[in-house]
Amino acid sequence: QVQLVESGGGSVQAGGSLRLSCAASGRTFNSYTMGWFRQAPGKQRELVAAITSSGSTNYADSVKGRFTISRDYTKSTVYLQMNSLKPEDTAVYYCAAGRGDSYYVMDYWGKGTLVTVSS
Repeated sequence: QVQLVESGGGSVQAGGSLRLSCAASGRTFNSYTMGWFRQAPGKQRELVAAITSSGSTNYADSVKGRFTISRDYTKSTVYLQMNSLKPEDTAVYYCAAGRGDSYYVMDYWGKGTLVTVSS
C-alpha cells in the first residue's frame, strides 16, 4: 500500500508560481510512475504531468514550458513546479502513483490540494 500526501496548493495571481509536493510512503517509491492530475469544477480529471521510475516525463500540452515535474528518490517525494500560472490552471491537483510505466494508469491517489489562480 502506498499513501500519498500533497502539499503546496494555495491562491496566486496570474503569472505567479507555486510548487506542489507529494510525499509517498512505502519502500517501493522508486519503482513507481508518479503523476499529477487535476480536476476543475465541472470538468473531467486530466493528466498534468507524469514521470516514470527512470525519469521519462510526459506533459499535457496546456502546461508544456510552464510546469516541471521532478522526483527526489531519497525523500520519496515528487514535485510539480508551476510557473506562469493562468486562471485556467485553477483546479484540485492530485498526486498519483502507478506500478507500471503508463503515464495514465494509476493505482494510488492522494486526497488533492486546491490551486486557485486569479486574474
